[in-house]
Amino acid sequence: MSKSGACKILFVLVILLGGRVANLLPVGQACAEAESQLEFAGARQETYKQFPNAELKLYIFNPKEHQLTDRRPAAVFFFGGSWNGGTPKQFEPHCRYLASRGMVAITADYRVATRHGTTPFDAVKDGKSAVRWIRSNATRLGIDSKRIAAGGGSAGGHVAAATGNIRGLENQNEHLAISSIPNALLLFNPVYDNGPGGYGYERVKADYQQISPFHNIRAGAPPTVVFFGTQDDLVPVVTAVEYEKRMKAVNSRCETHLYEKQKHGFFNENRSDGKYFRKTVIEMDRFLNSLGWLQGPPTLAQPPE
Repeated sequence: MSKSGACKILFVLVILLGGRVANLLPVGQACAEAESQLEFAGARQETYKQFPNAELKLYIFNPKEHQLTDRRPAAVFFFGGSWNGGTPKQFEPHCRYLASRGMVAITADYRVATRHGTTPFDAVKDGKSAVRWIRSNATRLGIDSKRIAAGGGSAGGHVAAATGNIRGLENQNEHLAISSIPNALLLFNPVYDNGPGGYGYERVKADYQQISPFHNIRAGAPPTVVFFGTQDDLVPVVTAVEYEKRMKAVNSRCETHLYEKQKHGFFNENRSDGKYFRKTVIEMDRFLNSLGWLQGPPTLAQPPE
């Protein structure tokens, strides 16, 4: 059996076993090896964190004629997969688009249950490490350390939202004087609420307040743009509406875009002939433009209704 086939079977087993993977880690290690061999044409690869069973990498897409003396805005994306699996390739199209618009765009790996036997708490720690690593290396990467966005979808949207909202879950062996908080958030049907009745509560239980972005909104949160389908079958759209309401109550910017009759993952490039990929990326572009990070109109054509 191929490594990719083994990874798919392992993902199903993890779902059925409620995330218990202790006896499945040999296959998970094969998955980790397969993920470590990811390649993205034209992208730069960097390791941002290492463990005995994991080497976590970032895949960096630079604009044409990018100079290391530049100080460009940047965005890092985290893939979805219920904190169980997934691949940095999910946000490759977003990265290529933003690079074409003049940003440094990055898709990041992080630890998940199938490959590393880890929990959502570990995923958030890795997200924070990724943001801190980018900020720490901003000068040599040609990035403006004060213009770093974090984005992602579903569980990856949770990881991104947590980097912006959660205090704590830091890696204590890192240079904590360098902030792990991004300057903006780009969230695609994120898992916001890990509390009772929310998604993933069975994975975090009594510790949900340590990790649930919905329960940690505060003044000074990074400006945020959010994309949700009104028929999301994993995260109720009412949660997204309430999240925006709570953000605005503390004078933090939050723009939520709702797409009628769309379900979870609707924004991916391979869904609906890419229609909602284009729609959401255009709105993401406009949001970044409003921050002064991009110039001029979006370069994607608006799809016909």
